[in-house]
Amino acid sequence: MVNLTAMNGFLLMGFSDERKLQILHALLFLVTYLLALTGNLLIITVITLDHRLHSPMYYFLKHLSLLDLCFISVTVPQSIANSLMGNGYISLVQCILQVFFFIALASSEVAILTVMSYDRYAAICQPLHYETTMDPSACRHAVIAVWIAGGLSGLMHSAINFSIPLCGKRVIHQFFCDVPQMLKLACSYESINEIALAAFTTSTAFICLISIVLSYIRIFSTVLRIPSAEGRTKVFSTCLPHLFVVTFFLSAAGFEFLRLPSDSSSTMDLVFSIFYTVIPPTLNPVIYSLRNDAMKAALRKMLSKEELPQRKMCLKAMFKL
Repeated sequence: MVNLTAMNGFLLMGFSDERKLQILHALLFLVTYLLALTGNLLIITVITLDHRLHSPMYYFLKHLSLLDLCFISVTVPQSIANSLMGNGYISLVQCILQVFFFIALASSEVAILTVMSYDRYAAICQPLHYETTMDPSACRHAVIAVWIAGGLSGLMHSAINFSIPLCGKRVIHQFFCDVPQMLKLACSYESINEIALAAFTTSTAFICLISIVLSYIRIFSTVLRIPSAEGRTKVFSTCLPHLFVVTFFLSAAGFEFLRLPSDSSSTMDLVFSIFYTVIPPTLNPVIYSLRNDAMKAALRKMLSKEELPQRKMCLKAMFKL
């Protein structure tokens, strides 16, 4: 085992100590990571190039895909490298950066999902005021606020969590620097800063959750009054994917972060961490593209033989700029 005290770092235990299982874990994570990168980059490219998708809903979806791409890149590549090298050591600076970007991107994802639910509420429940409510300037300001809020959240968590005195061996029973697992290394859980940060995080997440729930209550009550079955189907095709993503991400992350830390580690900690770190960024592109006719049409158009040369020229022009 690495001398962690001398090297001032942490040891990530990962999924297994057996070499064959480490290689298997690295291969599975590599395939998942490549799928997530391909899917999210495809959505970003399609929305950017197809002018029919230049609307607030797809503008926010593009930023959600960008967040997902960055979010999975914070933890998975490091875990793959550790498994291939058979060494779970991570330096203090790497761990601080990983916690900062992980919390910042996770907070931004919750915020963008909240904004997307309000966008659907404004489009369905207030269609006459939608263009003025969600004008391009308001959308840009909303996205800027999402990224700033995420950055501030990551900064606060990093500053407070790494100012806590640690006791015992610096061994983290996770494949990344997970905050709940790091709190198990703390000499005491009763710091005023920890309690204040936990209260702030919980209240902020609760406000976002209540906003999403209230938005969808209004949305579904409006949709059920639509006389046309085709109209209801069209609305559900845009709302249900978002609702599934919100439920999946918040339930898994909430279970992990809101429960009290215990001294014992379990396989369930690893399983639930996969549910909110790896699966959402990988499945989100599939969910949004399969249930959305406009996205499927745009994908078919972009990948068609007639459109492919034009798209290549547009991409070259974008990269030159």
